[in-house]
Amino acid sequence: MEGRSCLRDFFRYTMLSVLGTLGVSCYILADTFFVSKGLGADGLTALNLAIPVYSFIHGTGLMIGMGGATKFSVCKSQKKREEADHIYTNTIYLAILFSAVFFLLGFLFSKPLAILLGADKDVLEMTDTYLRWMLLFSPAFILNNVLLCFVRNDESPQLSMAAMLVGSFSNIALDYIFIFPMQMGIFGAIFATGLSPVISIALMSPHWIKKRNTFHLTRAKVRTAIIGQELSLGFPSLAAQISSGIVMIIFNFIILRLEGNTGVAAYGVIANISLVVIAVYTGIAQGVQPLMSTFYGVGDTKQARALLRYSLIMMLAVSCIAYLSIFMFAHPIAAVFNSENNTGLQRIAVPGLRLYFLSSVFVGYNIILSGFFTSIEKVIPAHVLSILRGFILIIPMAFLMSALWGMTGIWLVYPVTELLVAVIGLVMDNRVQYIQKCRER
Repeated sequence: MEGRSCLRDFFRYTMLSVLGTLGVSCYILADTFFVSKGLGADGLTALNLAIPVYSFIHGTGLMIGMGGATKFSVCKSQKKREEADHIYTNTIYLAILFSAVFFLLGFLFSKPLAILLGADKDVLEMTDTYLRWMLLFSPAFILNNVLLCFVRNDESPQLSMAAMLVGSFSNIALDYIFIFPMQMGIFGAIFATGLSPVISIALMSPHWIKKRNTFHLTRAKVRTAIIGQELSLGFPSLAAQISSGIVMIIFNFIILRLEGNTGVAAYGVIANISLVVIAVYTGIAQGVQPLMSTFYGVGDTKQARALLRYSLIMMLAVSCIAYLSIFMFAHPIAAVFNSENNTGLQRIAVPGLRLYFLSSVFVGYNIILSGFFTSIEKVIPAHVLSILRGFILIIPMAFLMSALWGMTGIWLVYPVTELLVAVIGLVMDNRVQYIQKCRER
């Protein structure tokens, strides 16, 4: 493709993907809003204790979908049709396996898991209900993520975006209906969320009915080489989501000690707004991935690098707008989720919003750079970034900074960690570019 058409395709794919991922993030944000209105601070606390598990489910679906779709896109660009079908079939095998694990966890162990996540007697029943049904709906969440990735990589980004948006808007409408007119409580919130991926999958069915798909289920054995490659390529997507879940679990435990259930409710507001901002960055990374993988597949690293630059420019613009908006309107944003006018919640959430979202630019850079490494099959730097963000740096930083500066330290953990990872990412990217230039010579 020429540079001009490359830029046009970049905007087409990324804008559609961002709209879709924004819609998906509304799964949880809609729950947060309606639960805060219908069930108050206890409901918000229960929701925030359960949400990290959703990050694991969603991240697993993205890992399988992004890993499989990246390999599919590379094979498709190289005209390896039969191999592409084998990749898709093994991706579905993997989705079924992980779905079964999450389903059994919800069926057998939801209450012990709720207690492990910190639910006390005041919020245990609501946390258990939300966790159980979220895990029972995990096959729909995972399969939806897999199909969205493959449809997007099969030159149908519009359909992928439409399915994501319709599913998300259905969730918002059903949230209201189930929680208020039907008085279904916390079960209504998760039931609405669980139906959303089912609706999304149904919306994608024309891709197969009209035979637009170039990937097919085939009689294929489980191929460990394909599964290993998919898990390796998709791991950064999993780690990006798991890092959010790990952060929430660690923060919940520390904040429970510092500020109790009110502090967890305030953090719930911040964490769920963060999911929306991260969804934009994820949308950019997912949207540009098919183009990057295609250029990489035909050996055009220059165009792949151009797409990375476009992505970072878009991310920087979004980050500036997001942070300025949150800084200026922190008080009314917190008030929207504070139906009981809890002064303690407001006192904790407002400065938290302004400090926590200092991380925006660094988070965006790390997500997009990790996605770029995955798209060009540079799995080691992608894994390093993901592990640093999700595990190695943020966990000790959370305990250290909260011990030194209390809640202020908690809010600064995320920006400081993401800044350190961004510096490491920049060094690794320069190293990758240097190696590529040496090979071209």
